[in-house]
Amino acid sequence: MAVAEQTAREQAEPGARAGLARRALGSPSLRYAGRRLLAAIPVLWGVTFLTFVVMNLLPGDAAQELLGANATPAEVHQLEVQLHLNEPFLTRYGHWLGSAVTGHLGSSLGSGQLVTTILAQRLPVTFELILYAFVISLVIAIPVATLAARRPGGVFDSITTFITMIGLSIAPYILALLLILLFSVDLGLFPALGWTPLSGGLGENLRSLTLPALSLGFPIGCFYTRLLRADVVEQLGEDYVVTAVAKGLPSWRVLVRHAVPNSMFGLITVVALNVGTLLGGTVIVEQIFGLPGIGEELFQAIQTRDFPVLEGIVVVFAVIVVVIGLLADILYAVLDPRIRYDNPGQ
Repeated sequence: MAVAEQTAREQAEPGARAGLARRALGSPSLRYAGRRLLAAIPVLWGVTFLTFVVMNLLPGDAAQELLGANATPAEVHQLEVQLHLNEPFLTRYGHWLGSAVTGHLGSSLGSGQLVTTILAQRLPVTFELILYAFVISLVIAIPVATLAARRPGGVFDSITTFITMIGLSIAPYILALLLILLFSVDLGLFPALGWTPLSGGLGENLRSLTLPALSLGFPIGCFYTRLLRADVVEQLGEDYVVTAVAKGLPSWRVLVRHAVPNSMFGLITVVALNVGTLLGGTVIVEQIFGLPGIGEELFQAIQTRDFPVLEGIVVVFAVIVVVIGLLADILYAVLDPRIRYDNPGQ
């Protein structure tokens, strides 16, 4: 009898697993994610094509930049033929696109190094910087906005409004120079230049990235604070909050457990939209602090007209923005189970 039951279970398990797989693939959220990923394909193509067009219209010549001002026209022409820079625009783009579809992003015109290798070396620095800046911005925004919204127009709210307006008015590169002057030159707490990898210790690694992350994270954190504070204040006037307070629930509990979570949807949307801004800010900040990240590589690629490196970086940035937007949409459903993606038009 036991053998028969075991055999029946073994026969039923593959069918059960197949049923679970069919239900998972048929779930509205996965179908929505699939549609979003398919829609991202023409977006990625459009971004790469537009980048190629802009780089082709810029004055200057890649071969001349690589050889220097003293190179003869014959040497420049020889290098153009060697690097296929003498071919028509659409031909060069077609060759690059065909290789990119197969996963080969080409090689740097200057160093000859594979673009994928360059990205693998540079991206960890930029990713860590962006993550650190993002954490700083949320650490600033969520508690400050919550406290400010508890007593709108109060002393704390007025002080934070003044500080956040200053933070929103200062460009990241100006803030970076001020932070270097204060914390590196005057106080000597953080290094002004350079980057320490994780192999050199987590403390030193974070210490080398603190000022760059503050330069990026503080202005964005000020923006998030103003946005979240306004949303929380609006939520505090809703009927469900008034009812909860009337039932005798502590005001802090109503604020933290109800008003703030319901105010997160606007913040999530803005965070997803600001990813591109955050990535663009790394180009300047990495130059100021001498960080070997993708922003510095992008700046060098533009200067030397290194098309393969530039296109590879643009593809990575575009993929990051698309993925973050998709994750934000999925997070909506996690925070509010009432949100469904059954409608194909969503």
